[in-house]
Amino acid sequence: MNSLIELIPELNQAFFETLLMVGIALAIAILLGLPLGILLYVTDQGLFLENKFIKRVVGIIINLIRSVPFIILLVFLLPLTQLLVNTTIGPLAASVSLSVAAIPYYARIVESSAREIDKGVIEAAVACGASPWLIIRSIILPEAKPGLITGLTITAISLIGYSAMAGTIGGGGIGDLAIRYGYYRYDNTVMFTTVILLIVIVQFVQYLGDFIAKTVNRR
Repeated sequence: MNSLIELIPELNQAFFETLLMVGIALAIAILLGLPLGILLYVTDQGLFLENKFIKRVVGIIINLIRSVPFIILLVFLLPLTQLLVNTTIGPLAASVSLSVAAIPYYARIVESSAREIDKGVIEAAVACGASPWLIIRSIILPEAKPGLITGLTITAISLIGYSAMAGTIGGGGIGDLAIRYGYYRYDNTVMFTTVILLIVIVQFVQYLGDFIAKTVNRR
């Protein structure tokens, strides 16, 4: 118990490091994964920007990244991480691999959410002469909003688990704390505490995501 009290400053730091890693990766997922997911949808057969080549190339790249286990992706991207942030340890370094994993993951969720939209609405907009950008901005994004938020919640929860994995190779955060103070020192109290902390974070993110998704759902 005393060891746990002494670790409170480290727990606080690990908590904020996890938030930093996941926050950066989520922001990158929205900036890049959202447009990619929309691109996958609107270039599909029968849609207003149908393009088999783009659809296939983007789909293959996304599937390739998603098929690589995160721990392998983490090691594989170490040279890129060193190039971008000039270090391979710490939360900023881990956020590079987390971002790369989050982009294709969220892109597929975005594509799936967009497929739930009634195509008749889109066809009517095309018939009225609406531009592709107008259709995306005024129809696809608003109609898919609940699914996009739910998908972002799922992505965030996956990233929390990935961030704990990143801690095994010095990525910082709660996973790093569990390895250094719990596993290496055989301190079960620290291990249980970090697990409970992760569960609390996941439950909070899930509740918040569900609440926002229900709030914006116009159906």
